[in-house]
Amino acid sequence: MVRLSVNVNKVATVRNSRGGTIPSVVDAVMVCVDAGAPGITVHPRADARHITTADVRDIAALLAPLRGRVEYNIEGDPRPDLLELVLSVRPDQCTLVPVRPGEITSQAGWSADTPRAALARTIGDLRGAGVRVSLFVDPEDAPIRWAADLGADRVELYTEPYARAFERDRAEGERSCAVYARAAELASTLGLGVNAGHDLNLDNLGLFRRLSHLDEVSIGHALVSHALFVGLARSVRDYLEVLAG
Repeated sequence: MVRLSVNVNKVATVRNSRGGTIPSVVDAVMVCVDAGAPGITVHPRADARHITTADVRDIAALLAPLRGRVEYNIEGDPRPDLLELVLSVRPDQCTLVPVRPGEITSQAGWSADTPRAALARTIGDLRGAGVRVSLFVDPEDAPIRWAADLGADRVELYTEPYARAFERDRAEGERSCAVYARAAELASTLGLGVNAGHDLNLDNLGLFRRLSHLDEVSIGHALVSHALFVGLARSVRDYLEVLAG
């Protein structure tokens, strides 16, 4: 079955909007794990507008006894302070994501013409520390081949274009999904694992989960939004049920 990694950024966003410690991100992680989530994702941004350095460390401590059963994925741009934090915490996976100034959320994957040297060194350092490395890319040949050449372990396919196509029309969603299927096939041929994320939800996930070679989906905004109406544990179980088919 495709693994679900629950992104808990939105829980931190709610907490930070008021200040204090409520709702607790650590408690949210525990609810997700108890509901059966096999993975947890965080994206600590430079401005700490949701996940903070303390959150990253607290979640790492919580998940440490569960290593091998629940994976910890830290995503973000390869800035020095984040890389230092990742190398300190040593999660199961680090997903490197390009960041545009002023963006609210990720808007695109890495371009294949991104300078290679520094990123290749970063990937080597992370892998040397036992951290699996995934690069966030669009479902296109050039960036997938670029990721393989850099020595990444996986790619995470940026799925907002698929989500928007599915919203407009089911047939258009199916055509978009076929693009991702070809991308996943290429990634697998090149020896890369395949993750996916961005705007996947209960409506569009049933089709997308059928992709061959799909290892993991990372879902946060839609899952936490659904939880407002049904509760967090139920929301996690609803997503696990869709992934199980």
